[in-house]
Amino acid sequence: MDFLSADWLAICRRVVSAQRAIFEQASGIEARTEYEGIGEGGDRTLVIDRRCEDVIFSELEKLAVEGASFVAISEERGEVEFGSDGAGRVVIDPIDGSLNARRTIPSHSLSIAVASGPSMADVEFGYVYDFGAGEEFVASRGEGASLDGVPIQVAADNRKLEVLGVESAEPEWMLPALEALAGSVYRLRVVGSIAISASYVAAGRFDGMLSMRPCRSVDAAAAQLIVREAGGSIAFGDLPLSETSLGIEARFPIAAASGAEAMATLAAAV
Repeated sequence: MDFLSADWLAICRRVVSAQRAIFEQASGIEARTEYEGIGEGGDRTLVIDRRCEDVIFSELEKLAVEGASFVAISEERGEVEFGSDGAGRVVIDPIDGSLNARRTIPSHSLSIAVASGPSMADVEFGYVYDFGAGEEFVASRGEGASLDGVPIQVAADNRKLEVLGVESAEPEWMLPALEALAGSVYRLRVVGSIAISASYVAAGRFDGMLSMRPCRSVDAAAAQLIVREAGGSIAFGDLPLSETSLGIEARFPIAAASGAEAMATLAAAV
């Protein structure tokens, strides 16, 4: 079976349906705050994280049975090979915004990227589902990006950012950046999910987004394609996309913007 020819949109939608049921079953903070150890991505793993990941791996196992070969890269399990010698990658964050999910804050997302190789430049399909708003962001390489099936485009490029999304917003990381952004940004918004904030840039809701500390491939692989296909700019520090690894150990700064002018403003803060 050709790995890239699978119906990834249908797969993602089945995962969303199953995860929604999991969130409904574990509807309170106490039920969502049961830990089971440390995931391969380095964060403490919640039982609800593992359950949501299990749903995805169930779908991947079906693909492998049909003959597909690929490597799954997941926040909780790390890198898992299916088949043999598969160049393809599936980059998974079962819950991007785990703290939000645990505290029953609605804004958390499923993020799945499908790639033909090991770098961000190789991502062919990106999917982000915002459980709070019930919105589906999708992009296919060379075919544009959409929100709930309607094509989306970034806002007009402007060095003066009217709305900037901020992630990993610990105060000690925020203060130096705020000094650099003073006078260039009108308002800040903190969603709590890199995948959602970057997708908001793609939809023209945010003029840019910036993470105050390095992110992982699982946080950004899907959303970066959505931003690019919507006409926006994405930066992982000074790394070109072809050198920005999808591997679980990779860490890099991330900024997304409507264009070069807005990105120049964010570069000063980074």
